[in-house]
Amino acid sequence: MERRILLVEDDPNLGRLLHEYLQVKGYDVELATDGLAGKEAFQKRNFEFIILDVMMPKKDGFTLAREIRRMDDRTPILFLTAKTMKEDTLRGFKAGGDDYMTKPFSMEELMARIEAISRRTYGMDPISSGPFVLGRFTFQPDAQLLILDGVKTKLTTKESQLLELLCQRKNQVLDRSRALLRIWGDDTYHNGRSMDVYITKLRKHLRADEHLEILNVHGQGFKLLDRSPASS
Repeated sequence: MERRILLVEDDPNLGRLLHEYLQVKGYDVELATDGLAGKEAFQKRNFEFIILDVMMPKKDGFTLAREIRRMDDRTPILFLTAKTMKEDTLRGFKAGGDDYMTKPFSMEELMARIEAISRRTYGMDPISSGPFVLGRFTFQPDAQLLILDGVKTKLTTKESQLLELLCQRKNQVLDRSRALLRIWGDDTYHNGRSMDVYITKLRKHLRADEHLEILNVHGQGFKLLDRSPASS
């Protein structure tokens, strides 16, 4: 795989420093200096990794990430932010980010984050099995499709991976740490918050069937309950 990174950073000094550092590390780096230019660059080339500053002119990093996720739900996104507010962290995960770093940071830490996220994204075997019947739904993990009455909903990669783990332990507890390690690669607090966001998304997908429910099991994890007559 060619190691190509899209870097979107409006600070000229930091942008130049990151660009030069990543090139020395063997990456093909394209630098954009605002969110609009970042989107245009993304649409023209394929990238294996994306680094987005949060506060940028013309289009902020959260908005750009959401637009990228509508076109691509796999390429990792790392946010760079000057803020440490919990709300901003959650906004980043909800926008589709895989991780974030607070400025200032060391180049060594940046490199470690890029390599760890890339291993989780490109170095893991798919969980894939199925298909699964969930109440009135059919879930096809290979195609990342959730089907209800012939209507197909395309899931993101992490939604599909998480739902598959829940299906494999339907009506049993899915251990929180196991899910984090299997999908995110580690069970840090911030990855846990990201997983909580995806659990909320899955609940919205499944709420059309009143027999299905994803429960929080305090201190343990989650349980996908299927109370439909066919599952009893």
